[in-house]
Amino acid sequence: MSIRHGLLALLERGPRYGSQLRTEFESRTGSTWPLNVGQVYTTLGRLERDGLVVQDDEDDQGHALYAITGTGRTELRSWFETPVDRSSPPRDELAIKLAMAVGVPGVDIRAVIQSQRHHTLKAMQDYTRLKARSLGEVPADRDEVAWLLVLDQLIFQAEAEARWLDHCETRLVRFAEAAAREPEPATRTPGAPARGRAVPRT
Repeated sequence: MSIRHGLLALLERGPRYGSQLRTEFESRTGSTWPLNVGQVYTTLGRLERDGLVVQDDEDDQGHALYAITGTGRTELRSWFETPVDRSSPPRDELAIKLAMAVGVPGVDIRAVIQSQRHHTLKAMQDYTRLKARSLGEVPADRDEVAWLLVLDQLIFQAEAEARWLDHCETRLVRFAEAAAREPEPATRTPGAPARGRAVPRT
């Protein structure tokens, strides 16, 4: 997730101070990805270093205001116009967990899948309830529309994860069935030569 570009997008609407940016970021995303003030100011410092924002005086309460620069606007437009790169996907803890569980003795991977499926379906139900409440009224502002977009993504992501878990379980069942059909390795009489080896002459 690009906090850097998210802050630039908020600054495009006018100068803001750090805690104001944090509040607006969380409002826009429904607090799905909470930020702390330190994280915001660290990012602002880097943006300022890169010439994308500048400090723009103070407000009446003495808060240092930050404003986007022309270079920052160019960077923001480029971000909006460039597709999110999927060639190097971020690490997914669940995928790594299942991949590792396949090779660890004593781990019931189907129990792992079932536990995760229960959690995923519950999360999807919670998101769906939030969406139903949100759709009960016409969105009051852009922040509510933005939150609905994020909420839809969370629902679709949970649905996809549930389908993937079903697929994983099916694959494991087929693998187990195939392994059960494999013939047992042939046993040989003690003292008999192993297959493919010549009997030494005495």
